[in-house]
Amino acid sequence: MQKSLSRNERGLGKYDAPLKVQFQRGYEDFKRGQVANPFHRDTMQCREWARGFNKAYFDKLERVKVNEQHRNRSTEMARGEV
Repeated sequence: MQKSLSRNERGLGKYDAPLKVQFQRGYEDFKRGQVANPFHRDTMQCREWARGFNKAYFDKLERVKVNEQHRNRSTEMARGEV
């Protein structure tokens, strides 16, 4: 059985975590209304958090646009403006 390498042996520092974690945290922070990035500027973690935050924003924006289209369409049909 082969021994797995430690973080030091792989050349990773204490801030090198799976970037999926920071992305998911940014996504969840948008949902909770946490707008301050918790990571230091100019780090990969900061950029991944921002990417997750932005993804959540644009997902929400798309849902809002679709809902507005459906709402406008239904009110026009109710008024007979087809």
